[in-house]
Amino acid sequence: MTDGAHCYQNAVADRVNGILQDEFDLDAVFPTFPAAQEAVASAIHRYNTIRTHWSLDLHTPHAAFHRAA
Repeated sequence: MTDGAHCYQNAVADRVNGILQDEFDLDAVFPTFPAAQEAVASAIHRYNTIRTHWSLDLHTPHAAFHRAA
């Protein structure tokens, strides 16, 4: 998930993966592959458009991106 041997990028990827697993139950066992795909798509959508982030002054990534553009 990172460029080459950049260990700091890996920490960010690990943090995001942990949030997706813990807050959006993506560490569950899914009955089918399509069910897992749907759960991942839903979690990513909620992470980007609904969940506010302290690092973005309690904005969503979607709102922060469009505010900066």
